[in-house]
Amino acid sequence: MAQVNSPAIDLDVDGWLGGPPTNISNERGKPILIKVFQVNCPGCFTHAIPETLEISAKFKDSPLLVWGLATAFEDFQLNTFENLKKLIDFGEVVGETHAVLNSQGLLNNNRLDYSITFPVAWDRLVPYHSMDYLSDAHDFIKKDFPQFDSFPEKNQKLILNQVMSYLKGKKYTAKTFETYQLKGTPSTLLIDRNGVLRGKWFGSGFALKEEVEKLLL
Repeated sequence: MAQVNSPAIDLDVDGWLGGPPTNISNERGKPILIKVFQVNCPGCFTHAIPETLEISAKFKDSPLLVWGLATAFEDFQLNTFENLKKLIDFGEVVGETHAVLNSQGLLNNNRLDYSITFPVAWDRLVPYHSMDYLSDAHDFIKKDFPQFDSFPEKNQKLILNQVMSYLKGKKYTAKTFETYQLKGTPSTLLIDRNGVLRGKWFGSGFALKEEVEKLLL
């Protein structure tokens, strides 16, 4: 697993859209900003991707590389490579993303009113089969709820039941998402010129411009 301030691990992906195939180890000497998103993720499109496009434009004359990583840890019928391709090629959005953006007047003829101009990789999905759901659930909880043991017993049972239900409905594991132990989407990875992971954030609004500037000094 990749930890902040340790060497970043190459993305395990099944293809690229909007740019030639590459990877972290191929780009030493250049800082890399990677925005991790799902196609069916409204917040990815209302905040995270626009923020990333702004950063890409601001630093277009710098060595910074900006990539997207489309992944899937839920809603596997919507978070597909086919829907990703429609998004990149035509600006088409689906599911909750379409519903939320449409309600906020953020679509133009049922399409995004902006283009995703940076290359996007598709995370490798492998079938998920559990030999022990309870053990997997505790591993999941350890990652996402580090204070779990201090929670009231009622809350612990509720969380455990929710995680067990999620795992029993899980069809695939997204390789890069799991390697970086991400908690959800949108997430951001920031890698320095030497290939070291310098930042990992879940959500948006983390002063990314300032974080990028530090790596360009």
